[in-house]
Amino acid sequence: MSETVFTIATWLVPLVVAIVFHEVAHGLVARRLGDPTAERMGRLTLNPLKHTDPIGTIALPMVLALAKAPIFGWAKPVPVDFRLLRNPRRDMVLVALAGPGMNFMLATLATIILAILVSATGGEPAGASLFVAQNAINFLLINLFLGIFNLIPLPPFDGGHVVEGFLPRGAVPAWQRIGRFALPILIVLLLVLPMISPELNIVGRIISPIVMAVAGIFLGAAGIAT
Repeated sequence: MSETVFTIATWLVPLVVAIVFHEVAHGLVARRLGDPTAERMGRLTLNPLKHTDPIGTIALPMVLALAKAPIFGWAKPVPVDFRLLRNPRRDMVLVALAGPGMNFMLATLATIILAILVSATGGEPAGASLFVAQNAINFLLINLFLGIFNLIPLPPFDGGHVVEGFLPRGAVPAWQRIGRFALPILIVLLLVLPMISPELNIVGRIISPIVMAVAGIFLGAAGIAT
């Protein structure tokens, strides 16, 4: 029981923080570029209850954590009205990149925390410092995964919005229609393809190796051997 609580505490809490900051970053950049929609709807807050999706923020991450599978989740998307942006096609790209950019900034923060812990404990944390170190490592991995995964160049991911910003105007409506199938796309990528064949496990074969390679660089900067 205590191991289960520890697993949830060290994975679910960092995940919630990561996805909340990710969504708020989208809204803040959108407001800066002319769209106040998120602010008017009260979504520019770090209160997780405002962003919680019962399935994506709580249920799925808990199941994945208990199954010792890669942790993933999502929050309710912050509303952005691209028509209100001062330069919609350019600013759409900047708003989309804000979420992953925030995740990479948080990963850097986690690295700094780990470096301080390594220096203070001689690389052997125990008790409370061990709990903090485990949270920091998970926070680093979660933010790297969210940042990289969301850059997949397909709707509904942030990378899909980046691609949309560079498409010819005539191709945009067809591209946007793909985004209507956001949830099925996630289910296929995360669950269906890996069940069909390990060779089709896009997350495990492509995304995870990239995340772990980048994580190795961050952990090395913190003084942790990988």
